[in-house]
Amino acid sequence: MLKSLLIFLMLVLLILYSAKLNAQTATSDSLVREKIQTIQSMLNQSKPAVDGWWYGWLGAYTAATIAQGTVALTSPDKNTRQDMVLGAATTFLGAALQVLTPINTGKDAEILSKLPEINNDDRLRKLALAEELLKSNALKEQAGRSWQIHALNESVNLTSGLITWLGYKRTVWDGVTNFLMNTVITEAQIWTQPTRTMKDYQKYCRKYKSGSGTLSYEPQAEFFFSTFPGGASLKIVF
Repeated sequence: MLKSLLIFLMLVLLILYSAKLNAQTATSDSLVREKIQTIQSMLNQSKPAVDGWWYGWLGAYTAATIAQGTVALTSPDKNTRQDMVLGAATTFLGAALQVLTPINTGKDAEILSKLPEINNDDRLRKLALAEELLKSNALKEQAGRSWQIHALNESVNLTSGLITWLGYKRTVWDGVTNFLMNTVITEAQIWTQPTRTMKDYQKYCRKYKSGSGTLSYEPQAEFFFSTFPGGASLKIVF
């Protein structure tokens, strides 16, 4: 009688333990699915702004390079030719930098959406890649707003100004004008770069306590300039 009771109790405990394990597994799998969907949504939502910024500046730099190169080859004025040659060189560098340092939220969102989620192992592998892609794009956005990018652009702009002044033997004010014009353009490119993925990565780490979580980011103002018939507007978002 006692032996039968002990066996019964052991079976009950075994059933309860199995039920607990199944519940934990179901909860864990549900959380994995939720994380994947969250990252997929974050990458999808950042795509329009990133693509607009990237293709917009690439197109602007490319068009400026072609236009200035054409004027440099056809203009009879020496100073104009000098300005256009130097301008074409700087805009070419700007286009090259866009090509070499893309932000791939759109492409990565597409890659992630095509990965299978047939079983738990698939989902775990997909989650690991998703977290890496989110972090990678966040780091690229951070690098695009870093002091190193500002310094790189200003060094190119300063070189361009010095060439205008000393290399072409023009006035110092010609050199200063060249430097300031290039600075306005490159700073506009930096400050219009989207930063949504940086913010999304921070939110993800705070919510799920996953990933590095140490990505330093100070919220920065974003500037949006637009024109309309009869005027223009500047919108600053913090």
